[in-house]
Amino acid sequence: MKRFYKQVSVEPVAGGHAIRLDGRAVKTPARADLALPTSALAHAVAAEWDAQREDIDPRSMPLTGLANAAIDRVAPDPAAFAQGLAAYAETDLLCYRADSPAELVARQAGAWDPLLAWAGRRYDVRFETVAGIVHRAQPDETVRRLSAAVAAYGAFHLAALQPLVTIAGSLVIALAIAEGRIDVEQAFATAHLDELWQVERWGEDELATRAREHHRADFKAAARFLALLV
Repeated sequence: MKRFYKQVSVEPVAGGHAIRLDGRAVKTPARADLALPTSALAHAVAAEWDAQREDIDPRSMPLTGLANAAIDRVAPDPAAFAQGLAAYAETDLLCYRADSPAELVARQAGAWDPLLAWAGRRYDVRFETVAGIVHRAQPDETVRRLSAAVAAYGAFHLAALQPLVTIAGSLVIALAIAEGRIDVEQAFATAHLDELWQVERWGEDELATRAREHHRADFKAAARFLALLV
């Protein structure tokens, strides 16, 4: 799509802040008004629109994409969306450990145990960890309480949590970001600990590096989106 507007602005509306292009409302793909719950997020989304040149490139507008998802996909049924994210409590990356070599085992414990300990204190839960990839069921109460924590978030938070959870493979990491327990770069490295350990041993693979950097960009955008909701 060609850029068809000159001026981007933010206008207060009932319950939020709407994006305007030459005074006209921006619509989501489902034709709802693009309105954000905080001024900070609205101005960040407006900056993405303002940064477009002759052609509009949706790939350069990750905050807008997350806002569209919140309005069109999550808001109609946030409970169902939250339930899908909460399912990761049953297979959280941090609970599945290597059994060798010793250096990797120690590195996983050093990075992952503190996050599980934090989540245990924060949500009054306990986790079952296992060496290998064979499924180990988590206690019912753990799944229930983590599910309740996710369900307490609104549509915009849930839209941002989705890429954090799926890229990390960890609900605990995503919740730690949302609650300010861990910064985004540390969180991404923690989630990709095994992959980065392999890189140290065997060197980079160009395709894998490219995919990881793409995921890093999406991960950072989602974390920024969360931060702008405060």
